[in-house]
Amino acid sequence: MADSIRVGIIGLVHDHVWDNLPSLKAHAGANIVAVADPNPELIERFRTEYDCDQTYEDYDDLLQEESLDAVYIYDSNRSGAEAAQLALSLGIHVMIEKPMASSLEEAEDMLAAARATNARLMINWPLAWWPQLQHAMHLIQTGAIGRAWQVKYRAAHAGPKELGCSDFFCAWLFDSEENGGGALMDYCCYGALLARAILGMPTRVTAMKGRLCKEDIVVEDNALLALTYHDAMATAEGSWTQIDTMTAYTTLIYGTEGTLMIDPKTGNKLLKATKSEPEGVEIDVPDLPKEQADSTAHFLHCLKTNEPFTKLCQDRICRDTQEILEAGTIAADEGCSVSLPI
Repeated sequence: MADSIRVGIIGLVHDHVWDNLPSLKAHAGANIVAVADPNPELIERFRTEYDCDQTYEDYDDLLQEESLDAVYIYDSNRSGAEAAQLALSLGIHVMIEKPMASSLEEAEDMLAAARATNARLMINWPLAWWPQLQHAMHLIQTGAIGRAWQVKYRAAHAGPKELGCSDFFCAWLFDSEENGGGALMDYCCYGALLARAILGMPTRVTAMKGRLCKEDIVVEDNALLALTYHDAMATAEGSWTQIDTMTAYTTLIYGTEGTLMIDPKTGNKLLKATKSEPEGVEIDVPDLPKEQADSTAHFLHCLKTNEPFTKLCQDRICRDTQEILEAGTIAADEGCSVSLPI
């Protein structure tokens, strides 16, 4: 790998791109080479903020014309997955925003393309860079709360528009083909990921979803997944209609010897409860190493060192998360439980 990694940007319609580009621009080990997006307004913003005049309307043209080591993909779940497959088939490393695809089939095609060319595929989840969550994952792995037997996560806000998402972002979030669903795909994905990473694959998925409050969209605005294991359980909740923030983004991991909680109401502190301290006490969270500080630092570090990506961002874990989400969609649509292969 060259000293400076040549990176192309595919898609600007996923608003998370503007959160991740500053660290890429500032990183001494990377060079932003070109961008592709069909929307002139977004291209102009990119030109202005990142001083890059090598622009394309078509993703294929960027991939074929530019000499790239890696691409960041910030398109819809469906179109982004298609672009990732092409980039990986050309041997170009890919970082793509969660949940990686709009369907399990797309996710599996991405893995197959990566394996065929030995290109690296990292799925970026914003919560993967929470120091509290990284430390909680470490405590679970080291047995600090015994055997984990339940994971609960609720992702919720008042809605993409209410949150301030751009029209470009909302256009595909509210399109079941481009997103893969509505709130279920967009927000239950976080809880499904944590359950998969901590507990493994469930044996059965039950789900419900509905358009409960928003009359101006056609996809579900609320959803819940219930995951069954031989010796554990998990729930993943997603809401686009929650007015308050009291229960939003609360993370709970229950073990046989204790409980871990990350609660936004406490400033995202990590709390641990045990039999001797049932009310919970704050756990000191160590500073993150620089290669774990954010998506760019981690992606570029792992490309240069060939180290594995952190567990939450590994392609196989995220492919399995996609299977859980697909099972949940089927379960909610058909009013049944969906068994998963062991």
